[in-house]
Amino acid sequence: MSKKLLAAALIPFAALAQDPSIINNEVTVVIGRTESTPLNIAANVDVIESSDIKISGAKNLTDLLRGRSGIQISDSNSGAVISMRGFSASQASSNTLIMIDGRRLNNIDISAPSISAIPLNQIERIEILNGSAGVLYGDQAVGGVINIITKAPDSAGGNVQLSGGSFNTYEGQANISAAINDKWNVYLSGSYNEGDNYREHNANKTSSILARLQYKTELNSFFIESSYYDNYREMAGSLTKEQFENDPRQATSTTDESREMTSTVRVGYQHKFNSNWIFDANLNFKDTLNKNIAWGSPREKNISLLEFNSKAIGNMTTSRGDLNIVTGIDLSRGDVEFDSGRENVQSMASIFTQVTAPLSEQLSYILGGRYSIVQDDLIDGRVYPNGVELDEDAYALELGLNYQLTINHRLYMRVDDNFRFSKVDEEAYTSPSVIGLKPQTGRSYEAGWDWNPKSHSISLNVFRLDLEDEIVFDSSAPKPINGQFNGANVNAEASTRYGSSINWNWQVNSDLNTGLEYSYIDAEFTEGDNKGKSLPWVAEHTARGYAGIYFADNFQLFVEEIYVGERYLNSDNSNSKDQLDDYLLSNVALNYVLNDWSVSLRADNLFDTKYASSAIAGWQDGYYVGNGRSVRLTANYDF
Repeated sequence: MSKKLLAAALIPFAALAQDPSIINNEVTVVIGRTESTPLNIAANVDVIESSDIKISGAKNLTDLLRGRSGIQISDSNSGAVISMRGFSASQASSNTLIMIDGRRLNNIDISAPSISAIPLNQIERIEILNGSAGVLYGDQAVGGVINIITKAPDSAGGNVQLSGGSFNTYEGQANISAAINDKWNVYLSGSYNEGDNYREHNANKTSSILARLQYKTELNSFFIESSYYDNYREMAGSLTKEQFENDPRQATSTTDESREMTSTVRVGYQHKFNSNWIFDANLNFKDTLNKNIAWGSPREKNISLLEFNSKAIGNMTTSRGDLNIVTGIDLSRGDVEFDSGRENVQSMASIFTQVTAPLSEQLSYILGGRYSIVQDDLIDGRVYPNGVELDEDAYALELGLNYQLTINHRLYMRVDDNFRFSKVDEEAYTSPSVIGLKPQTGRSYEAGWDWNPKSHSISLNVFRLDLEDEIVFDSSAPKPINGQFNGANVNAEASTRYGSSINWNWQVNSDLNTGLEYSYIDAEFTEGDNKGKSLPWVAEHTARGYAGIYFADNFQLFVEEIYVGERYLNSDNSNSKDQLDDYLLSNVALNYVLNDWSVSLRADNLFDTKYASSAIAGWQDGYYVGNGRSVRLTANYDF
């Protein structure tokens, strides 16, 4: 079957040998758009530029992404889990795809990707694609895709940044880019952060280093990159409701800790055949060692992932407009080993094609498809002591329409399939009668309107997301033979999520910019015992308001308000417990810029609002507190 898959994928590449008769301008292909690029994709996309990052004064990705584009965040005081389009905290990391320069950060087990591994000084921009993207990205691109674009060594320069603040927090970051000659460039970046954090026994020490060598000519480009990330953190443990209300900073554990060490190597090559066709390929390897002490017991696991991604990008001009083609192959092999005796090797292969074709000068359609196969070779000392081989496949189709009224005004609608395969943790803990979980499948319907006149930007989006065979943990399901705790992972009853969002930005004048984002999500079970119940940990209402003010020539003031509405505790599928209170967070940053120097003073949670950053229902509910008020002073020098 895999041979047929690869053969089918190679067919579109044969077109590269043909010289097109119509020449078109060079096109940069990204999932998002910049201000100068026409709104030519049928999707709801938000882009955070480097200038947005600087004026916000944010010091990490979690604070930068919180509240944007309907993003909801869960944090058990050990690292953020990002949810888009209405997924609970326990499902979010498997249904939101996070990438860095197109490389997946998601793991083949249920652990969340470590976004804290990426210092903000390395980031050029962040592209947020809201909603299903099963054709372009396949597995796990269900609620949305976040692609973090790092700085490339295209010019000489760099920066040094030092900061310190509340809870004995200290951080240093530096990067430098230099030209070896007119074709070769090199880029180096490093960071170190340590702090006690808001809760007791929750201190961290985090460091990272990255080196990149790049070759670039008019027709060819090549790079090789290596990075290392080390994060140590003390684990404060969950709180009871009474502990949360009386002293949320206390720790219930004084011995638990976690350390993650990740090494990566990336190699990329791009060749421009002519003005219409580009071939792009990347080979990525990631190796992660996790060492933890949980409930007083040491645990260890090793995760490795090797992936090869290749695509051909075509752009041709017709009498009606541009014809764009993206087609390629994705291959991966992941291996995870637990010290408990569990091991899984997961191999995946996919082919995909997406075509954007004009029907007229204003109207274009998007048509695409992806087919994926996956094989798991799983060993588990309790459930599968002799090993088991599990094979599954899934496909996704996409159809969209994009109507461009003017270069700054458009309407769109899109239907996109999505899927995700089960993780090793999920496959190894199923009820006795279940040998392997079915892939989770779904379909997303959405429509939107974007209008970007000279001083305004307005975006309106509505969607519906239907899921079948949703992969969840059910505490009432029969536990596996020799299972350690009650419940099991199951293919659950169907669920539906409805929602809408509106983003508005107004450039009042050269000194004042303001905006408002609002997201509504109605997520509920549509079948089974919990039919009509709300999905837990999903707030119906979230909003963000902000303003940036320039004054006295060199000063900038940034003010941000983030609202999160009421929601049920995670795992409270029956909605039998009280909802968590809604809350409002206020953040403010004062920036001073003079030539190559800048200084930023930022206060997060200015009014010291107490809120639950994560809460899990059980025989004894567990609460984790969000960070209280913190202040950070940062000095930056660009050269």
